[in-house]
Amino acid sequence: MVAAALREDGPVAHAGASLGIADVSHAFDLDGAVLPVLNHVSLDVAPGEFVALLGPSGCGKSTLLRLVAGLEPPRRGALRENGQPIKGPHPSRVVVFQDPTLLPWRTVWDNVALGPQAQGTLKSQRQRVDETLELVGLSQFAKAYPHQLSGGMAQRVALARALVNDPSILILDEPLGKLDSLTRLTMQSELVALWQRKGFTAILVTHDVEEALFLATRVVIFSDRPASVKADFAVDLPYPRHRGDPRLSGLRHESLRLLGLDASW
Repeated sequence: MVAAALREDGPVAHAGASLGIADVSHAFDLDGAVLPVLNHVSLDVAPGEFVALLGPSGCGKSTLLRLVAGLEPPRRGALRENGQPIKGPHPSRVVVFQDPTLLPWRTVWDNVALGPQAQGTLKSQRQRVDETLELVGLSQFAKAYPHQLSGGMAQRVALARALVNDPSILILDEPLGKLDSLTRLTMQSELVALWQRKGFTAILVTHDVEEALFLATRVVIFSDRPASVKADFAVDLPYPRHRGDPRLSGLRHESLRLLGLDASW
């Protein structure tokens, strides 16, 4: 397990929280039938780790993120942030979804300011909103509206809206999944840079093996639904990472093997 972000200039300090997932099982009630989606999942995530979750589509990865976010309780087991039970949503845990879900009638600045405004702290946090927009490179677009943004820019607004709350755990549910390939590669590098600068704990669901290996300090691979942990390994490589690194290539092949997708590689 890698608890520090490995960089060429050394590890960063961490503002992230620890996350404990202990023997979690979950199911949905569908038309009177019970559909199991998680099966005795246990994970311990150290403060400042970047953990990527891989697994077959529909196996339960996004459901696990919802439980971590506190959007619903598990049927069985427990989740803890810094040792405290997760009993519901909290500003320390913020979700970034595949769709930016920006409010079209609000400017970029006003979208980013939603959190402080909802908490009644906007008057004292205006500079914080400005700083976060600068952090994601969108200061010049503060007065723009969502329809005036590219897909990558809209997703940066979504990240800024999350980061303005200084989350201890950033929950990423395929946040780059709908971007074109070139924008996605750029955003991957930007996401690593934001994580290194802020030190939060990151939990990412992705279907892209290369993305998981490029971003994460650790990769967890799940089985088919109901999801259980099939493999859990460290990506013990320094940042910045290079996509042609033969060590990444080896981890990619092993990941595909564990996912049952290595036959053509």
